[in-house]
Amino acid sequence: MSANDNDHGIDRKGLAAATAAYAFWGTVPLYWHLLKAVPSAQIIAHRIVWSTVLVVGWLMFRDGLGWLRRVRMQPRAMVILGLCGAVIAFNWGLYIWAVNAGHVVETSLGYFINPLISVLLGVMVLHERLHAIQWVAVGLAFIGVAWLTWSAGSPPWIALGLAFSFGLYGLMRKIVAVEAVSGLGIESLYLFLPALAFVLWSENGHDGHFIGGWGWKNDLLLICSGAVSAVPLIAFAYGVRRITLSLAGLLQYIAPTLQLLLGVWFFHESFGRDRALGFAAIWAGLVLFAGANLWWMFKKRLTGLRARS
Repeated sequence: MSANDNDHGIDRKGLAAATAAYAFWGTVPLYWHLLKAVPSAQIIAHRIVWSTVLVVGWLMFRDGLGWLRRVRMQPRAMVILGLCGAVIAFNWGLYIWAVNAGHVVETSLGYFINPLISVLLGVMVLHERLHAIQWVAVGLAFIGVAWLTWSAGSPPWIALGLAFSFGLYGLMRKIVAVEAVSGLGIESLYLFLPALAFVLWSENGHDGHFIGGWGWKNDLLLICSGAVSAVPLIAFAYGVRRITLSLAGLLQYIAPTLQLLLGVWFFHESFGRDRALGFAAIWAGLVLFAGANLWWMFKKRLTGLRARS
């Protein structure tokens, strides 16, 4: 079932894939923290290189060049996927820098704001409809995010950059009719040569110490960053095309909630009453929205059973 087939129905596979992606992103700061000895620019370049090797290698094994030919037959999709690659590279770079610079709580704020951007884009660009209860839920979440932003005491530039970049990425992946893995492969190819060139330049005496200089554990973590990058993005792209962008936006609260908990409990960043109040308002909105969707799904099934009886 497509997300557009029914305003209230939920595609279970799409919902599960999107939820898994957000849960993974919520805990991934732990992974980047292990690479704190490596400069952020080096991490992002290696992340692009190894994710491209993984994704394109799998596509070639599965389908030869067929996947590339199919996408190239859609010039509009090629352009959009190129833009997707640039936007997600910016998002990755800002996020990794922020985590390793000690701004985990602000990254969580960015991903609290991001669902509101997705909901706004879903309504304004894709003309998705929200009912009264859903608007109340979004309003509660907006109040929570506004409170968190105001209590920070200064413009949260990191949070805003993360929110707008990933919201835009989600919208573009929603509107391009390309299979999830193939789309990620095209995005990766756009970024591969610049990233590889940077890695090779860095290894030629410019702060690059891959294979030995950073230690074998860091080298292994850099190589595995390809899977860390590709797998949740594939799940996200699969899921976001099968559920409404509005629902996807509110599901994204899973990731910042986990990030906030890590920021406080693992990275020992402050979490006072102000943040607790904002957190409570956001979760109230999420519970209300989820409850409304479950109720509509129940009513639909009940109506179907009565029609067949």
